[in-house]
Amino acid sequence: DSGVQSGGVKMIQIETPKGKFNVWTKRIGNNPKIKVLLLHGGPAMTHEYMEAFESFFPKEGFEMIEYDQLGSFYSDQPKDSTLWTTERFVEEVEQVRKALDLNKDNFYVLGNSWGGILAMEYALKYQENLKGLIVCNMMASIPDYEKYNGLLRSQMRKTLVDSLQAFEDKGQYKNPKYQEMVFNEYYRKHLCRLPVWPDPVLRSFKHVNEEIYVMMQGPSEFKVGGRLLTWDRTADLKNITVPTLMVGAKYDTMDPAAMEKQSKMVKNGSYLYCPNGSHLAMWDDQQTFMNGVIDFIKKVDANAK
Repeated sequence: DSGVQSGGVKMIQIETPKGKFNVWTKRIGNNPKIKVLLLHGGPAMTHEYMEAFESFFPKEGFEMIEYDQLGSFYSDQPKDSTLWTTERFVEEVEQVRKALDLNKDNFYVLGNSWGGILAMEYALKYQENLKGLIVCNMMASIPDYEKYNGLLRSQMRKTLVDSLQAFEDKGQYKNPKYQEMVFNEYYRKHLCRLPVWPDPVLRSFKHVNEEIYVMMQGPSEFKVGGRLLTWDRTADLKNITVPTLMVGAKYDTMDPAAMEKQSKMVKNGSYLYCPNGSHLAMWDDQQTFMNGVIDFIKKVDANAK
């Protein structure tokens, strides 16, 4: 300890096949029994949109750790494309766990969207280190997600779908008009339904590393085409034995029925449904979401005694 306090911020050095890099973490609170590591979505969004937890976890006495994964805004952003694999991200989380001295007696992982993929993958390899797992708004199969996305798109008015298709046929995903339509007609209905998007959400979108996002996810929500294209862990969920909460929401980009089904596939699962929420139910159905997550953590903690 250098004696210099940094508001909980700690840069953690991780080792990769391509050398050593630093990732940004911030610890808020101190609880030897409950430590929650937040895994943001994207890939390559930032911890910022998960700052909502700061209004809830600390007053419950939970210790929380915000974290920007490698390639994200507050961490190092190497250019080597071979680094952007699910397997390497899992090893990164394990190195962060060790650096922060988290263990099976206190360590919870909470992942949203891509962070949910990472959380499931981490549990499948390292669940002996976990006390509890929380998967928010992420189906266990990208092909199934793509089908559900197609269903949501089919419910849009035909003129809008035709307009989107015209831009997509030309590969014009960056066209301002295309992006405006996606934002107004899709994001505002299925990503975050609040009339005014919160500042932390806007900052996270502002800071996204699009190069990594496109490489892994694809050029848009409607066109999955990156390295995650065939990712599917549905058949492996039965191997997750730690207490697990699956969170779904009525207006989510992820099928809430699939989220409920996943909660029954894991060995020790619970389901939280947010009737007014979307992909960021932590914001647009905040009380339901936060109360449910907090209750789950308290129950796991009580049963562990």
